[in-house]
Parts: sequence; structure tokens; C-alpha cells
Amino acid sequence: MATVAAAKYGTVKKVSQSILGVSEPPPSHFGNDANELDSSTWTNANWLKSRFHFSFAEYNNPKNSNFGVLRVMNDDLVQPKRGFGTHGHRDAEICTYVIEGDLTHEDSMGTAETISNGAIQFMTAGSGVRHSEFNNSPSPLRFIQMWLTPRQRGLPPNYGSSAGDVEKRQNKWHHMVSDVQNEAVTTDVNINTDANMYATELDNETEVVLEIDTGRQAYMLCIDGTTLISSEDHPVSNGVTEVCEDDTVTLQRHDAVELFGPLRLIVQGQPSTHLLVVEMANDGRGGRRDI
Repeated sequence: MATVAAAKYGTVKKVSQSILGVSEPPPSHFGNDANELDSSTWTNANWLKSRFHFSFAEYNNPKNSNFGVLRVMNDDLVQPKRGFGTHGHRDAEICTYVIEGDLTHEDSMGTAETISNGAIQFMTAGSGVRHSEFNNSPSPLRFIQMWLTPRQRGLPPNYGSSAGDVEKRQNKWHHMVSDVQNEAVTTDVNINTDANMYATELDNETEVVLEIDTGRQAYMLCIDGTTLISSEDHPVSNGVTEVCEDDTVTLQRHDAVELFGPLRLIVQGQPSTHLLVVEMANDGRGGRRDI
């Protein structure tokens, strides 16, 4: 399907959850015990269910390897007392947004902490770091992990986090992450690449504006609920060759949308709407080529 494009306006392309990569690896991966056969606290039969927005692990799609500097966006559901044993990373800016549950992190820099709902965490893998991520609680854990390409290789490893505060994102955009070189804003987390992250939770029929400037692009994930996206000044496409009849794109849980500026969008909440936006420079490397 082709994207509707115009010189004067940006473009909007929906990424349906039905085309994401889905993985449920064996428990032995990352050193886990066998799956629980009878557990009232588990919400999935396998210890892990991951949805991959870009090529990752066994999901290999050369037409969908990245969106600008956003190289990985994994939506992970980890069952109680399971997790990712110690493993290594390098030359990536890794951000983790906790949706529900408790995430326990330990790394080779000496960091050891547990973060909960709404928290944002970053790790500069740089010249090399090893870490583990576990759900040590009796309840399921869901988080969004993103890897972004840094502006240079070999950076000193670093780690930091910020606790979640629902008031900061209730019916407004919470600017959680920004570029270390951007002195114009102050955010909870800073990373070594030209990118920003925003989150919001919207009440039913509450509206917020999302602007994407010329030369910028963004990837919006509908974490939970449903949202309606429309525009004040021009028709919004659904990623197909004709404009939607109602000029509105609907996103449901796990759906995403690729946005290329200039755009000024009206984002309307429905019950339980929770959204995450990763905004960055348009470097000409973004966008799925299979939709």
C-alpha cells in the first residue's frame, strides 16, 4: 500500500498490530525455569510474549529494519519470577518505559534497582555493558524497550532512571526523554542522539495536539485503549492511496503510526488511552517498505 504524500503536508501511515513480529521463545532462553502449568497469576502461557515493531531476533524483515534512529521497539510481557539473564550490549542508547509491574535491573556498572509503572529508564551501552532484567514480583510485567542509534560509537557506559508520575502525563504530553545536546528543554532522561520521547494518558474524548515539524518524523505507539487521530488543516490518510472517508485514523492497543512532518494532529482519547511517541530527525531512513 502506498502512502498518501503531498509537498505541503506531511504523511501518516498506520502500522497495524497484525503485521508486527510476535515471539514466545523457550523458557531456557536467558536461563528461565520451565513455564508454570497452573498459575492463576500468569496472563500468558509462555514466560515471555514480545511484539517486535522492527526486525529483531527471529523476526527478520529487511523492509522494516528501523525508523530513523529508532532501531528497536519491543513490547514485552514477562510473567512472574522470569526475566532476561545477564547479557551484553554496546553502541546503543536503550530506553525502557514500564507500563505495569516491577522491573528489576542490574548491570556491570554496579547499578541495582527496581522501577515500576510509568518509570523511564535509560542505558548508554557505548563501549560495552552487561545487564539483566527480571520480574521478581508475583504479578506480570509489561514494558516497552527501545534501542536508538547514538551519534557516536564507543561512548562511556551510563545508566539512569526516573520514577513515573501519572499527573505529568494525564491529559497532556509528558516530555520524558531528550537529546543531551538540547539545552532548551529539561527532561527526566537525556540520551546521546537527536530524539525525544513523550507519553500521555487521556480521558475519554479529551484531545491533545501533536505537532511534527518539517524535517522531523515520529513513531506513535498505542500502548492501551483506543485513540482517534485527525488533522486541523488537511485530510489524514490511513496509509492507503485514498483518504479515509472520515479523515480519521483509529489506533487500538499495539497499533502504531508513522508520522512525517509537517503535521498538526488532533489526538483524541477514548477509555484507557495510553500513548507513547518517539520523535526524531527525518534522516531519510525511516518507514516500513512493506505496507
